[in-house]
Amino acid sequence: MERNQIIGLALIMTMLIGYQLLAPSPEPTKPNPAEQAKNAPRPAATAPAQKKLDSITAQAVYGDFASAAQGTARDIVVENDDVRVTFSTKGGNVKEVLLKKYKTYTLQPLYLIDEQSSTFSLELPTNKGTVNLSELYFTTDAQSQTISAGKSAKVSFRLPMGNNQYVEQTYTVQGNGYLIDYDVQLVGLDGLVKNEPTRLVWQDKLKQLENDMAENRKVVTTNYYSDGSLSNIGAGQSENVEEKIEQPVSWFSHKNKYFLTAFITKGTALSNVTLKSLVDITDTTYIKTMQSEGSLATADLKAGKGNFQLFFGPNDYQVVKEVKAAPDFGDNVDLGYAILKPLNKFFFVPMFNFLEKFFSNYGILIIVLVLIVKLVMTPLVYKSYVSMAKMRMLAPELAVIREKVGDDAAKMQQEQMKLYQQVGVSPLSGCIPVLATMPILMSLFFLFPNLIELRQEAFLWASDLSTYDAPIKLPFSIPFYGAHVSIFTLAMTISQLVYAWYNNQITPTQVQQPGMPDMRMLTYFMPVMFMFIMNSFPAGLSFYYLVSNVVTILQQQIIRRFVNDDKIRAILEENRKKIASGVKKKSKFSDILERSMKAAEEAKKQADDAKKQTEAKRQQLKKKNP
Repeated sequence: MERNQIIGLALIMTMLIGYQLLAPSPEPTKPNPAEQAKNAPRPAATAPAQKKLDSITAQAVYGDFASAAQGTARDIVVENDDVRVTFSTKGGNVKEVLLKKYKTYTLQPLYLIDEQSSTFSLELPTNKGTVNLSELYFTTDAQSQTISAGKSAKVSFRLPMGNNQYVEQTYTVQGNGYLIDYDVQLVGLDGLVKNEPTRLVWQDKLKQLENDMAENRKVVTTNYYSDGSLSNIGAGQSENVEEKIEQPVSWFSHKNKYFLTAFITKGTALSNVTLKSLVDITDTTYIKTMQSEGSLATADLKAGKGNFQLFFGPNDYQVVKEVKAAPDFGDNVDLGYAILKPLNKFFFVPMFNFLEKFFSNYGILIIVLVLIVKLVMTPLVYKSYVSMAKMRMLAPELAVIREKVGDDAAKMQQEQMKLYQQVGVSPLSGCIPVLATMPILMSLFFLFPNLIELRQEAFLWASDLSTYDAPIKLPFSIPFYGAHVSIFTLAMTISQLVYAWYNNQITPTQVQQPGMPDMRMLTYFMPVMFMFIMNSFPAGLSFYYLVSNVVTILQQQIIRRFVNDDKIRAILEENRKKIASGVKKKSKFSDILERSMKAAEEAKKQADDAKKQTEAKRQQLKKKNP
């Protein structure tokens, strides 16, 4: 987990606990993507290239496959509603993939891979040495075509060896979606190809598709599924990393911030897998180079069991979760820790998708989402407010106790707990909304940076809610803050400070331990610290917190009008009488508190007695040995 995320989560928890426990409130039109893709310039076909190899050299390098070492590369373009895939007869590989519904951060056509950025190869173990199929020229009868939804197209590339011997790679593209079936078969090659493993190597240079190169480098990873669990390399790392995987790998993906390329096995898994994450911080074109290689069972390729899938598309949870051949493929979208994931998976993500049907503006959508969450939380907030109001009613009695005990903070704490016990008030009841709110805020802290739905969605001055808004650029960089000012983060911080001031104004003075900082000042300090963390986080997340703070203040003001102080005071007096007379049983909390206080008093008494005995013995020894 990244340092900023750890600090951010810690600040969220500290802020919530500080607000509620230390200072409790007693008052309480887009362009058409398909049209853009249609008008996008098609890449020029590869110019015919002739292998400059004489027959002797070709025979030495490629052995029985030397006849395919020379040829002319030809492109086959197949497109559906979502992608335009360019195949090449050289290597029989996917040469280029255009995502038709997405643009780069500079609003250029988004080519997820191309001939310069991606190299995919299969290395066959022949009797005369290893042969790299990506360097050979295949034949095909396929033609470029556009396919409609509900239909599919097959593109087969064959490397004929004569006598019904050949290598064949077949791609099946559906009429929509980003998944391509990929089948490899070795026919009649038992005498030419050994049953040693075929090596697969995919080197993928991930392009800068978003505006912040430094932040993008932190989230680029290779995810892989092995031994029943998902792991990754490269996350948050700015240096070269290499990892060897001992267990077979079912699938791996090269993950940019919002997009994926992936290799998925449908039968035999990859073995002897080596993953590399390579970083060149001086490179302004590519974020990282992710290289994945592993071994395929050649015997399976000969037996017609070389069935795989390739994925080229958005890291959209609604899309990746539907890849059935890859277990937990939906986890390419980071939904947070296991304890938080269900909240994002079953509430926030579906809620986003539901609200998208009614709101095209994502700023409005976020406001509606906040209102829904706050509405769900209203009963807990109301109960918390009533509990806090009860504690406020006890402020005069606490003031009298404070005058009696003076500066003895421990004694003050004991007397305060006794008073709560006498009137049936549990100070912990005010923590319920805090405990319920913390998972929500922490879940969103993970979700918003990974939510592709916010990508390039504009609201007010923010052109893209998936990244920070930066209408103000600084001529210098502030440590831990950056060289820009996020207005949404600034507004969020102001709303937190207003909320802290509001709470502090109406909260009775708390008992302060000697040498401890003023907790009221801490509630002002935390939002400022949080501002530094959030300045480079998505504008959508800062906007959510801003709206949440404003709605919380309004919610408390509304609840305040439904709570009658006189009735609460009467309830406290009634509880006092019933508890004193034994008519009303003490709460479990009161029983635990009473036992704890008695145990503390007994421990203190024993400690004092032990201290007196020690002092007496010391005096006796002093008299004997003056």
